[in-house]
Amino acid sequence: MSEGEPEAARTVQLAKERRHRATLPAHARLWGWAQDITVGYGFRPVRAAAWLFSLMFLGTLAYALHHPTPLKAGEAPDFNPLVYTLDLLLPIIDFGQGNAYSAHGWYQWLGYALIIAGWLLATTVAAGITRAVSR
Repeated sequence: MSEGEPEAARTVQLAKERRHRATLPAHARLWGWAQDITVGYGFRPVRAAAWLFSLMFLGTLAYALHHPTPLKAGEAPDFNPLVYTLDLLLPIIDFGQGNAYSAHGWYQWLGYALIIAGWLLATTVAAGITRAVSR
């Protein structure tokens, strides 16, 4: 079935995951629900890319309205809210903004959330691309 109808196969696998989720304890059901909504249990990697773009927009807007402070005055590169957000959101890639500036308060927590979401979503996107290329 996977060679002739890959979309149908993914739909069946997704239904199996959803059915299995109903048998899990509450905390695991909550995690399964989050996986389903965000990335379709990995069977809908385009959703992960959409979440990445949405978070990129949110972070860029938030940091454009409230710039983080430079860690070393006079040594930090010019602040760019998009690049700062990408620095937080995309694992492995370093544009030099994330290590040059420090957010405070609510914006610091937003940064933590972007880092965690970036790792989870970028990994899902990479797995989806790998799966598509290997076919």
